[in-house]
Formats: sequence, structure tokens, C-alpha cells
Amino acid sequence: MAALPAVAQKPSGSLGNLPPAAQPPPPPRAAPQLALPRDKPPPLGRQQASPPPTGRAPGPMAALPRDKPPPLGAAMPRVPGGPAPDRQPPRDVSSGTGFVVAPRQIMTNHHVAEGCTAMIARTSSGAQIPATVIAVDAQRDLALLRTEADAGPVLPFRRTAAVRRGENVVTYGFPLAGLLSSGPTLTTGDVSALAGLGDNPRQIQISAPVQQGNSGGPLLDLHGHVVGVIVSKLNAQRIAQATGDIPQNVNFAVKHTEAVDFMREHGVQPQLEDPTGPLRTAAEIGEVANASTVFLRCLR
Repeated sequence: MAALPAVAQKPSGSLGNLPPAAQPPPPPRAAPQLALPRDKPPPLGRQQASPPPTGRAPGPMAALPRDKPPPLGAAMPRVPGGPAPDRQPPRDVSSGTGFVVAPRQIMTNHHVAEGCTAMIARTSSGAQIPATVIAVDAQRDLALLRTEADAGPVLPFRRTAAVRRGENVVTYGFPLAGLLSSGPTLTTGDVSALAGLGDNPRQIQISAPVQQGNSGGPLLDLHGHVVGVIVSKLNAQRIAQATGDIPQNVNFAVKHTEAVDFMREHGVQPQLEDPTGPLRTAAEIGEVANASTVFLRCLR
């Protein structure tokens, strides 16, 4: 089969006998552009990929820290070969209320004193007195503290065991320390039931409002006698989740008879008085309780 003639090509120099057409000057050569990054920069602390070689060795880069700084007040880690860090002093971790039940003896809740390496009692005069736990009862949720100095006059307990439903009562203590008043708070209410949560026979139910920090404070009748030790309040959020209803003014105190028995079991003689004479106002009861109620700081 005969070969086909080659396809004609355009001349590269001239067309016929015409002089060659003037060629336009070549366009200026554009300078090379740097490629823009398309990826997000890596987060701080993550090692970056090595850049393309540029003919010059990059200098060393300092490594970024990857750990969070220690919280304020926390002990700094010891540097190997360096001096040992100073021991941090005990810090306030919780607070509660207590009241004087005998000379240099304070009663509070077990859960207020539990786990404390030291305790400080602040009296109504502002004095700061160290206190030591000498006896606890986890079942009753009571504790006895011994102070290094006099913390105030003794609050008497009611001699008779009877506490009636509907009886007026007064609470005195230091709720929500650091948020509310730094001074004591007084609330009033009634005895609602003669047993506590789950029919606990060691407690009574009261309607007087209490908050965190009231724990360990005195519950007094209108003669100024102790008829209970504030211990807890109903968890309204849990009850609302379970029942769809928010409970109101459901709080609890350890019965005064339990507190008296606890003191006697540990060799402390309570001061007992009969509820005689005219009833006092809540303001007058607050004046009686103020000199004998202390603010407790738990240190760890």
C-alpha cells in the first residue's frame, strides 16, 4: 500500500517571497508565585510538618507547653536537683455551724468535722479559736469538739422529751458562707413531723428554712432551749425529677434527746432546763443564741 503524502506544515521562516512578518516581542516572564496554604494551621502545641527545603536550614524552634498551668494555690512540682518546695498551709475546704454545750465543748454534725485536719471556731466576738474533734457518731451525725479557749456561754437543752407537731422553732447558723451575710442568720418555722426522712426516729422534720452551712447549728424552742441539731434538707431537685413536684420547707434536725445521750456517752454533762415562764419572741431567742453559736471552718 502506497504511503500517503505527509500533511503540509506551516513554514517556520517565510511565506512565499514575502518578507517575514514582524514577530511580537515575547511577553515578560512572570515571577514565580508562592503557593498559598490551603489547610488550617495546626493547633498550638502540635508539631508542624517540615517546610519544603529553601536552601537554608531553619533555626531551632522552642517546644510549646502542652500541659495546663497548675491552679492557684497548688504546690508546684519539684525540679530534679532543686530545693524542696515549701509545704502549703491547710486551706479552708468547708464550713458549718456549732454551738457551746459545755465549757470549752462545741457540738456540730459529724459530716461537718469529717476529714478535717484542723478546725477553727469563730465566736460572736470575732475571736478565732482552734478546735479539736474528741468524739463522733456517724449514725446520729453528731460530733463534739474541744476548744482551746472559752467560746461562749452554754446553751441549755430542754429537759422534757416531748416536742409537739406545730410547735414554733428557731434556727440559728451560718448558711452559704461567702455568698450570704458573713454574720449569723435566723429563720423561723414549725415542727412538721416527729420523725425524719424514711421515718428516721432520731430526727424531726421542720419547716424552718435551712441551707448548706446551717449544718450543726442549734434548733431552739421559744424558751431558748435546744430541741434539735440542724442536720439536712430534702433534695428538692431529686424529688422534682421523681415526682414532678418541688417540695418546700422540708428540713431535718437531730432530736435533742439523741444529742443529750451522745454527750453523756462521752462524759460531757449537758445543761438541762424545764420549759417554764413566758414564751419569747424569735428576736429574743436570736439574742440568746448569738453568744453561744460559732462559725466553724474545716481545714485540710
